[in-house]
Amino acid sequence: MGKDGGGGDGLEVPLLKRTYYHGNCPGCRLEKRNETRRGVPYTEFACMWLVTVCSTLPIQSLFPFLYFMIRDLHIAKQVEDIGFYAGFVGASYMLGRALTSTLWGIVADKHGRKPVLVVTLIAVITLNTLFGLSSSYWMALTTRGLLGLLSGMLGPIKAYATEVCRKEYSHLALSLISSSRAIGLIVGPAIGGYLAQPADKYPGMFSQEYIFGRFPYFLPCLCISILAVAALISCIWLPETLHKHNEATYSNNSIEAMEESLSDSNAEESSGGYWSLFTNWPLMSAITVYCLFSLQDVAYAEVFSLWAVSDRKYGGLSFTSTDVGSVLALSGLFLLIYQILIYPSVAKAIEPITLVRATAILTLPLLASYPFMTTLSGFNLQLVVNCASSLKNSFQVTTITVCNILMNDAVVSLHDF
Repeated sequence: MGKDGGGGDGLEVPLLKRTYYHGNCPGCRLEKRNETRRGVPYTEFACMWLVTVCSTLPIQSLFPFLYFMIRDLHIAKQVEDIGFYAGFVGASYMLGRALTSTLWGIVADKHGRKPVLVVTLIAVITLNTLFGLSSSYWMALTTRGLLGLLSGMLGPIKAYATEVCRKEYSHLALSLISSSRAIGLIVGPAIGGYLAQPADKYPGMFSQEYIFGRFPYFLPCLCISILAVAALISCIWLPETLHKHNEATYSNNSIEAMEESLSDSNAEESSGGYWSLFTNWPLMSAITVYCLFSLQDVAYAEVFSLWAVSDRKYGGLSFTSTDVGSVLALSGLFLLIYQILIYPSVAKAIEPITLVRATAILTLPLLASYPFMTTLSGFNLQLVVNCASSLKNSFQVTTITVCNILMNDAVVSLHDF
């Protein structure tokens, strides 16, 4: 306790926030448990990793086969128009997310993080399955759009990651979210590339007369939905982290109420409320970099698959969906190795700002080299494409992870101040 220096009344203001907990509050129960529990919460981290991966898998799983799917739905009158219609299907998911992301953040702050995770996984299970069963272009467009509208996990899962563990493990938790999301964005298309059109690729296992022959793009969607069911079950072991109580109603005496009121008013004056976030330059800079890198990453992921499967006479690589799946699977394997073995050492050796600048600079010539890959063929083409894809995704996950850490630190620093 310390004395207020603004007057001579001797009113004591608490230097530390009071530490009693409310038994009916899930957030308080978790904080109390974290006070005594040491070490990494492996169970929560493993479930959180699985939930993030499974909710991310359907985002880009369709792109290796989307070109062929649009062709088979006969919406395009000529081959050159396939990419045009495919673009709308790909964009419908992101449009849905853009419209409801803020709403889902409000829901997570009011009703809890866990309900948002559950709704997202249920949406993946149902709508992703229906997308694989699409018999018309408009059904595919609608199911993808609805999936985007109900996928509100991106923001709440980051908040959850920092709340479910002790403060010293928050950076590890954010790194886990970034890496699992990156793996989902890569493994998803790999699943789509390998499992699409199974009756054509694996005629000994799948018949043209049965469901996987009549719906050639259903199998990858079904597999992702089954994984999402496992993730939904794992939510049983995820505790809620939101505090569900009103501090004012739990103040048991006037001194505590006065202390809390003074602390809250001082914090509000020093921080300026929520509007002060817009004047927090480190936070806004990290958000800007995050947005720009996310924009180019989504554009790259969508364009790469369409470009790779396009005919060489149109400037593509004439890859099959299996070829695209192989490239993305190898990229995912390299990314996993990079995140576990390489990134921790790089992050310790290089300052976060320097690391972001380096990855941004290296990404520019790497992306500029892709058009020249059309001059290659055979083994050389496979080698160059795989190396470029692995490097691109490593740069991306590094930037996103660092930006998440910078945003978290900027907000925490403002709050502490």
